[in-house]
Amino acid sequence: MLKSVLLFLHLAGVIVWVGGMFFAYFCLRPAAVRTLEPPQRLPLWVASFETFLRYTAIAVVVIVASGFAMFLPVGFALAPPGWHVMLLAGLAMAAIFGHVNFALYPRLRRHSEAARWPEAAAALNAIRQFVAVNLVLAVVAVGAAALAR
Repeated sequence: MLKSVLLFLHLAGVIVWVGGMFFAYFCLRPAAVRTLEPPQRLPLWVASFETFLRYTAIAVVVIVASGFAMFLPVGFALAPPGWHVMLLAGLAMAAIFGHVNFALYPRLRRHSEAARWPEAAAALNAIRQFVAVNLVLAVVAVGAAALAR
């Protein structure tokens, strides 16, 4: 029963995080670029990230905690190779999230609030690049998990 609850929490966190990144990258970003100028687009991103990053921080903690809770009883030596790949990809994703949340997002917010649009756009572009990396890592992690059986 505990294993099922942990797996549910793990997958729910992944859905929130990866689904949110997919939506932001492939849906919101192109629509915002097509319809809004930087003075409107950049504050939209600040407001969106404020909420998304808060939920994602919770999801990251849940994913890491549930992942380790499922991994440790099996042990590193007995875990399938795919679990090791998933662990490495997930920890890299969490580190990238930390950088976005604690370094890049505050920069975006600060420059946007000061109407320094080129600097805000540069911060948003850096976030976009890290989100792209995290989406690739998510595919690797999910592929490793699915093939680990």
